[in-house]
Amino acid sequence: MTLDLVQTVTFAGLALFLGYGLRHLVPPLARLNVPAPVIGGLLVSVAVLVARTQGLPLPEFDTALQKPLMIAFFTSIGFAASLKLLRVGGPQVAVFLAIGSVFAVLQNLVGAGVASLFGLPPLFGVLAGSVTLTGGPATGLAFAPLFEQAGIEGAPAIAIATAMAGIVLGGLVGGPIATWFIDRYHVHGPKRRAGAARPEAIDIQSPDPAPHAGSDDESAEAYDALKTLVIVLAAMWVGEWISALIGAAGLTLPAYIGAMIAAAVARGIDDYTGWLGLAHRTIDTLGAITLSLFLVMALMTLDLTQLAGLALPLIVILVAQIVLVAVACVPVFRLMGRDYDAAVMSGGFVGFMLGTTANAMAVMRTLVERFGAAPRAFLVAPLVGTFFIDFTNALIITVFLNLFA
Repeated sequence: MTLDLVQTVTFAGLALFLGYGLRHLVPPLARLNVPAPVIGGLLVSVAVLVARTQGLPLPEFDTALQKPLMIAFFTSIGFAASLKLLRVGGPQVAVFLAIGSVFAVLQNLVGAGVASLFGLPPLFGVLAGSVTLTGGPATGLAFAPLFEQAGIEGAPAIAIATAMAGIVLGGLVGGPIATWFIDRYHVHGPKRRAGAARPEAIDIQSPDPAPHAGSDDESAEAYDALKTLVIVLAAMWVGEWISALIGAAGLTLPAYIGAMIAAAVARGIDDYTGWLGLAHRTIDTLGAITLSLFLVMALMTLDLTQLAGLALPLIVILVAQIVLVAVACVPVFRLMGRDYDAAVMSGGFVGFMLGTTANAMAVMRTLVERFGAAPRAFLVAPLVGTFFIDFTNALIITVFLNLFA
């Protein structure tokens, strides 16, 4: 059965909403922040695996849109990187980012070391390091083709298996570690008042520009959406030139790096001049849509048979990574102030260094519901985990790729 481009995207959309439905029906999936696209895409890949073992006809998907969707998502991340926001967070954002970046390097060194003990290439351990843990499933799948080119067979399947395990572990480990700091150092937060509003992350985006003058609300929304789409496409276009220049210098980089750089530069210009009038909520929405479709389409084509025989090395690497991130929480707690907010931030640090920013937010919300508000934690952790760490992590992964390839 061969599906054309439209049919493939439709199938991916159906798998995506199947994932949302299962998150609703199986509460633990939602509590652990397992992304709906990952659930739906993995179900399709498992079904394909069963069909393959039974000798049944296999579907053939047209994945021509997969790469543009990936680049579009990371372009939206580039538009979120703002020096103004970095200054709003103060020195603690820079310190938190520095700690995360240092331990992303250590994740790769630990992964490479354990992989070598099993006679596997060091890049196998890097793929099971900051690529998929600090980076999450999207970064893992984005870099997977480069790891395959470097000799890691089944890189997409390895990436998604490690990322999924990290998401679950980040949700399970972050809370207990932060609670240990709170109890050990007696830094209990303000008690939650009865009926108080649920603590949420602050809005870290700049306010969107006013609707286009001279048009009604519906026309203004359409205008902003169209303008945003064109700006994102333009950043992707310029990004191709940037990536080509970087590639000409002999560096191995994922396809999205140039677009991220172009988007970050555009964001910086707009922050100081307002010339582009970027609609950040619209960009976020576009990024969420492209990420969901990219993940589903990537997972639908996974060959899970490539994971055979790799379970033990992955388990050992993950155990080592848990120990590493637990140790990393000590400098996080000390350097971020040795107070209640620092303890909550340590839980968030575990969340996004093993899983995703969604894990970090869930861990921190659970803590503040029990112990009280931690406003500084809800400023620093989302700023770093949502986008700044993506930039430094991409550079770190690139260095290891070029070092071990």
